[in-house]
Amino acid sequence: MKSIKKYVSGFVVVLGVLIFTLPAHAFLGSDKFKQEVEKEQAAVKLVREVQKGAYDVVTAAELKKWMDEKKDMVIIDTMPYEASYKKAHVPGAVQFLFPIPDMPEWDQNQTDQKPMAAYEKLLGNDKDKVIVVYCGFVKCTRSHNGAFWAKKLGYKNVFRFSGGIYAWKGADLEVETE
Repeated sequence: MKSIKKYVSGFVVVLGVLIFTLPAHAFLGSDKFKQEVEKEQAAVKLVREVQKGAYDVVTAAELKKWMDEKKDMVIIDTMPYEASYKKAHVPGAVQFLFPIPDMPEWDQNQTDQKPMAAYEKLLGNDKDKVIVVYCGFVKCTRSHNGAFWAKKLGYKNVFRFSGGIYAWKGADLEVETE
């Protein structure tokens, strides 16, 4: 019994030394400084996409408020229909596929063979109507392409819901399925 106590107390001393001398990330599995670099890169990338596309951004909470206020808007989910949209989408959203890489020129091979006119028809005739475009999560750029093209087609009130369906679910908001 005495040797077990000695072993346990020796273990506790070693553990205590490790806890107080090793950086916290050694136990948490990540470095807060490296995490900050990743956050910074994602934030700057998002800002540059927004500047390039000349659209605005909206959060999950703001979008939900607009929905509760019954704001007249079109919500576009830019994710693949079968793999994503059918499984979960923001209530009232309609699906229109956009690619992940930048699409500076319309490419039907990247939009499920749909022409630009189909996207414009989906958005409607009112160029002042609020258009909200989203995809999966902040790093996903499908929503950038959707918002970019809405602006390019002349719509004035275009918003990118950059957090996408992950942020919507993360905010514990209801989703629709098909």
